Amino acid sequence: MITGAPALRSRPAVLLGSVGPAALAVAVGGGVWEIFGHTLQVSFFPPLSAVIVRLVELFTVDQIAGQLLNSLLNLSIGYTIAVVFGTAIGVLMGVYPKVEAALDIYVYTLLTTPTLIFAPIVFAILGLGRPVVITIIVLYAILYIILNTSAAMKSAPYALIEMARSYGANDRQVFRRVLLPAAIPLMMSGFILATPRAIKGMVNGEMFIAVTGLGAIVIHAGRRFDATTVMAMLLLIVVIAFIAVGLIRALDRRLTTWLPSTARPSG
Repeated sequence: MITGAPALRSRPAVLLGSVGPAALAVAVGGGVWEIFGHTLQVSFFPPLSAVIVRLVELFTVDQIAGQLLNSLLNLSIGYTIAVVFGTAIGVLMGVYPKVEAALDIYVYTLLTTPTLIFAPIVFAILGLGRPVVITIIVLYAILYIILNTSAAMKSAPYALIEMARSYGANDRQVFRRVLLPAAIPLMMSGFILATPRAIKGMVNGEMFIAVTGLGAIVIHAGRRFDATTVMAMLLLIVVIAFIAVGLIRALDRRLTTWLPSTARPSG
């Protein structure tokens, strides 16, 4: 019977539902990593347990907290700049067709061009230090924000805009009451997509240009063929990415409480 279907779920299925597929996937991946690390016994692929021990040592013995804070500061500044300017440009492109026609070719040209190509130019202009890393972060993240925001501005139902006009709403009221609320879900998707891109830009900028923060640790460990430290930093960077995306998703849920659960992305 259909009404009795929930009672027919097996105990393993219930346990799987309570644990969650994401946690289960992490556990399985970690287990595979540990098994292969011990089985292969090669220097360039240490077991997960050795990587975690090394990561703890980096904080307690090598004291990398300062480098981590430096990287997070670069990431915060660069991501904030990308959000502010990317949103502004995306809104202008989505609302005004002439602005979109003028900037569209540049946005897609930059999107198809490897970002690190601009590294020598940025380095020549800004030199070494925080500004060059922040600029690389902005270049990595801003295009996805621009494109999603532009598409979001054009996603508002035309019937709602006409209805607002019929009640005497001016351009500012239409933007605030119709366009912006309708655009927020897709805009937040752009912020989520831009987050790992910003972290990638942070690491690349620190590794290949400024040699500072977490990127400097990766570079120095790589020169010593210290795979355990490199993998520990990789694990730390992945954790930072998951936390950052989780924060953006939480903000997304806060701003889109009016959306039905079926209209939300999974995860």
